[in-house]
Amino acid sequence: MFRKTLVATSLVALMSVPALADNHGADIVDTAVAAGNFTTLVAAIEAAGLVETLKGEGPFTVFAPTDEAFAALPEGTVEGLLNDIPTLTSILTYHVVPGAVMSTDLSDGMMAETVNGQSVTITIGDGVQVDGANVTTADIEATNGVIHVIDAVIMPE
Repeated sequence: MFRKTLVATSLVALMSVPALADNHGADIVDTAVAAGNFTTLVAAIEAAGLVETLKGEGPFTVFAPTDEAFAALPEGTVEGLLNDIPTLTSILTYHVVPGAVMSTDLSDGMMAETVNGQSVTITIGDGVQVDGANVTTADIEATNGVIHVIDAVIMPE
């Protein structure tokens, strides 16, 4: 399904495993909560009723926007989404790929089908991008998958 590729040394340095790697005993949701910089994402996951799914067996790969990424959206967007659960769910599931996709599994131009049915495009250049959002930290392992931190909220068509 996903072919392994060698990633340039600069890419490996960019995507080094953070201190959160000590969370090996936690699932994706608990790992995000413990990180402290995904409070908006976790609140959205709770509002959409996706907590049990993302605490489930998986594995899942989550491209997780930080609180700063959500804050960069136009004013009122987050509040509007919290009142539009179908749209919120579509956006959140666009950030999730079935399976555990590590950074070494990524290749330039790769298309990965998300849980919402649409695909994200991976680009590799000076860094890694998912639909234009920069991966700032990769390969945060959880008991049921992996989290890659991104600096923007990606939107499905």
